[in-house]
Amino acid sequence: MSQRTPLFALTAVALLAMTACGTDEPLGTSAASTTPFTVKVVGFNDYHGTLQSPGTFGTNTAVPTASRPAVGGADYLAGHVKKLKAQNPLNVVVGAGDFIGASPLISSLFNDEPAIETLNRIGLEFNAVGNHEFDHGSAELLRLQNGGCKVVAGAADPNSCKGLAAGTPVPFEGAKFKWLSANVLDTATGKPLLPAYGIKTFNGVKMAFIGMTLQATPTIVTPTGVAGLSFKDEAATVNALIPELRAQGVESIVVLVHQGGFQSSTSLSDINGCDGDLAGSDIATVVKQLDNAVDLVISGHTHAAYNCSAGTVDVTSTAGVVSSRARTTGLANATGRRVPVTSASSFGRVLSDIDVTIDPTTRDITAVQATNRLVDRTDTTVTPDSAIQAIVKAYSDLISPLANKVIGAVKAELPATAADAACNMPAGELIADAQLAATAPAGFGDAVIAFMNRGGVRNPGFTFASSTAGEGDGNVTYGEAFTTQPFGNSLVTLTLTAQDLKNVLEQQFAGCRGQAAAATRIMVPSSGFKYTWDGAKACDARISSVTLTRNGATETIVDAAGAVPAPTKTYRVTVNNFMATGGDGFTTFLNGKQALGGAQDIDALTAFMAGYKAPAAPYARGASANDLGTARVLRTGGTSCPTGAAVNP
Repeated sequence: MSQRTPLFALTAVALLAMTACGTDEPLGTSAASTTPFTVKVVGFNDYHGTLQSPGTFGTNTAVPTASRPAVGGADYLAGHVKKLKAQNPLNVVVGAGDFIGASPLISSLFNDEPAIETLNRIGLEFNAVGNHEFDHGSAELLRLQNGGCKVVAGAADPNSCKGLAAGTPVPFEGAKFKWLSANVLDTATGKPLLPAYGIKTFNGVKMAFIGMTLQATPTIVTPTGVAGLSFKDEAATVNALIPELRAQGVESIVVLVHQGGFQSSTSLSDINGCDGDLAGSDIATVVKQLDNAVDLVISGHTHAAYNCSAGTVDVTSTAGVVSSRARTTGLANATGRRVPVTSASSFGRVLSDIDVTIDPTTRDITAVQATNRLVDRTDTTVTPDSAIQAIVKAYSDLISPLANKVIGAVKAELPATAADAACNMPAGELIADAQLAATAPAGFGDAVIAFMNRGGVRNPGFTFASSTAGEGDGNVTYGEAFTTQPFGNSLVTLTLTAQDLKNVLEQQFAGCRGQAAAATRIMVPSSGFKYTWDGAKACDARISSVTLTRNGATETIVDAAGAVPAPTKTYRVTVNNFMATGGDGFTTFLNGKQALGGAQDIDALTAFMAGYKAPAAPYARGASANDLGTARVLRTGGTSCPTGAAVNP
């Protein structure tokens, strides 16, 4: 059936407080009835401007690689959303943030306008603001919401408003959906930067969607991105809004929050699992404090898929035999009641298909049935959206001369995932080496060490197989490099003491030296720098045997007992500007002296890879003599690389 685009109008309360937005009743709704009815909520998160398929994906890690279907892509994402919406005329499409930022070149080059244009046509209605929405500051986020061409230093940005080529309106149309963020305040006015919630009415019953950004955003975004903003506690902000919503007759309440967790490290990470009930995660902490009025939480941020609801399954593997057992679960709220919580992976690979039952008499949600579904490009029952296909092709054509240029080669696959329990990351090693090479020369930093943050290295890393561009196996194109390192950060070289190095390595672990309580973040070092860690030990006692090898000589920075022989000795260390300003909780870098800015990270990577372009030999992991034939990061004990609160899995 046809459906008109919802019109957004501020409620009476919102006109005064500028905190909320509401919608007209969409076509197909009717006056209030007394019979319970269902509404289909379609949710997803962390789209990151992934207009094209990010590759293959399985329902869990036990699915063989060869059996995993191609997934995602804006065209098929739209097709799957349309299929789900056709099952129930009472529906809404919502998001949990990071729909822009850290995007592939096809969207990032054009200021993420392509991401917005495709999301408009997918049918997104409400979206929580994520941390990456602030990558370029609040003014740019508001432009993307409201439309118009980008202007830089009084001049039109040449990569903005390319709709003439893409078949989209000029000037840029802006988001037709509403970004929501109740807990982000403009410090000058004390009011929310964007509406706190949106309301949509079904059969005369209002359903509210509260948008929430993770409070820790300032620690993972460059300071310029969050200038003039304050970020309040997620749960406290939600709870404070409940009386306001109830005053408007709202009892059906959904929280869209850009915060998340992970299933336990021993699980098969089934997209419909909730192994370990996300214990110790930030999202579990938030839900534990929520008012009992909240009926459903749709989350994101961690790029993990999980389904903590009546649709949850435990998927296990015993002696190679995979079995599945259904269980009813959720995450406990402030009263102990278990609330359904979902997350749909990232990059448009998964959709959360959620049916909520509403009692029109109480106006409350009485049941939630959620299922995470792959956005399967091989599903013959789904028709990709042709209009979106045309938009994606147009932007692809615009970037192809730059994106398909070969910049170098790799000898083997270098994934952006942990290679072992010590958390060595092959793709991150190449990037760290590139950053050291760019800043080691005299006058360019005199660096002897470089560190790369894991979150700054995006999937899939550096693939070996040729892409559809036909560059040939092993060759790396600019587009592939940009996909792996899309942030546009600049390099900063600092002077740190040996004690600073010990301290910042200790700061990698959850709760140590101010690191977030639910985040273990093992950095990736450049060639020649080695250390050992032991997660079984206490904070400030986990790091030992830190050495630096240069020109055939090895010096000890931290000895085998964890002591620092020469604590005041200094070293020039390169990180990106995000880390240099304390990003990812690495506040020790703020101790750095004699800071010197350098090239953009992608430019450093491109220049480095030129040395590995045919006829030169390709880049090979571990080939540097300074690595001495062993891994850069070593570990005592442990079976898997930690990412959350657990530091010794």
